[in-house]
Amino acid sequence: MGAILGSAMKETMEENLKKNQEFMKETQKMQLGRQLQMQNAMRERQMSMQLAGAREMFNWLASFYGIATLAMLAGFKKSRNPAALVPFLPLSFIVAYQADYIYGSKMSRIRDDAEKIMTEERSFLELPFGMPNFQAIEEARLKAEKGSS
Repeated sequence: MGAILGSAMKETMEENLKKNQEFMKETQKMQLGRQLQMQNAMRERQMSMQLAGAREMFNWLASFYGIATLAMLAGFKKSRNPAALVPFLPLSFIVAYQADYIYGSKMSRIRDDAEKIMTEERSFLELPFGMPNFQAIEEARLKAEKGSS
């Protein structure tokens, strides 16, 4: 009788263990999914802030460009010296680059190049001494604790 009871108890415990493991696995999947969604939402917010900042910078830069261009043209008209127009060329490149970045296809070209780097030029992404692992992090933590005491 005791053997039968022990066997039934063992089966019940094993069954509960399997259910618990399955539950933990599903919970971890859900938690990982939420973490990935949160990280992506944070990345999108950071990118939108950077783009908004670049657009604000473009407004100031374009205003400066317009005023400087008028001043250069006025200086050239008055002096007939072509040197007065020299800053026009580099300023044009700067404004065009910024406009392409915030309103053109530069972001798409940057993304495409980043994907190419990740697939074809992986060696550029390697960290010095490789990826940190638990042991290296724990050693650094213990070393820091000893240094602060």
